[in-house]
Amino acid sequence: MDKKILDILVCPVTKGPLIYDKKHQELISKSAQLAYPIRDGIPIMLEDEARKISVEELDKLK
Repeated sequence: MDKKILDILVCPVTKGPLIYDKKHQELISKSAQLAYPIRDGIPIMLEDEARKISVEELDKLK
């Protein structure tokens, strides 16, 4: 994922920052507790496409 794109993108729900999870190809919004998928190099920034992440998963990101 291009660093420049990451600097521009924000969570569409909270407008907060995103964390790139290279292993799972997702962009994580800690504040919304959502993981947005990246498919074929394209972030899918739709709330309906995001998966809810658990508190345990969030703790691993710290």
